Amino acid sequence: MRSFFLGDNPVSDGEATVTGELYRHMARVLRLKQGTEVELVDNDGRRHSGVIEEVGAKSLTVRIAVTSAAPAPETGLRITLYQGLPKGDKLDLILQKCTELGIAEVVTFDGARSVVKLRGEKTAVKQARFEKIVQEAARQCGRNSAPQVAIGGSLKEVLRDAPQTVKLLLWEGEEKTTLRQCMERYKAPESVAVVVGPEGGLSPEEVAAALACGFTPVTLGKRILRTETAGLALVSILQFHWGDLG
Repeated sequence: MRSFFLGDNPVSDGEATVTGELYRHMARVLRLKQGTEVELVDNDGRRHSGVIEEVGAKSLTVRIAVTSAAPAPETGLRITLYQGLPKGDKLDLILQKCTELGIAEVVTFDGARSVVKLRGEKTAVKQARFEKIVQEAARQCGRNSAPQVAIGGSLKEVLRDAPQTVKLLLWEGEEKTTLRQCMERYKAPESVAVVVGPEGGLSPEEVAAALACGFTPVTLGKRILRTETAGLALVSILQFHWGDLG
């Protein structure tokens, strides 16, 4: 039985009405027909099992047979990645793999050295794409909910109200404080924030802004990682050390 995240599509009186991108995916791409059994996961994590009752020109209807109770909220370490916008489809990979690693939130920012900038209508289109990526990744890896994805402005703007207990800034200019040393200062934090710059790294002004927001610059030693690798590597380490990865 195929499983799908409902998103904003409603469930009412034992029926789910599917429109928009999810409809196009189910009806046009997968070509699901009347009578096909499917599972729909709502924003609270409830799973609705049922059968496609009707496929129309712009929507389809699923008759719900069984609905599970909402699962308990995900526990464990809450990690937020502040990711400078990279080129090409690198962010797709970052979102997918961060979802698999159990991240809670990814916030993009327009780095001073980012080649890509998101403005106006591009933001709405990209937001929908990013949400689809994390929802599909969450479904494939068995998560009850997908991580939050936000498209921000400058680094200073997105870090202004960062509430996390531990705040880490991956910066190639740091030569003294290692990740290991920083992690030894905390026993079991509830939340961690990580800042990773785009391909060109962070500007001096961005580093200063992060420091002013309470972030600690750390070095990974001799390892110079690409922007699409750095966040994934650090999230893996954090999940192993403080989280539920082993």
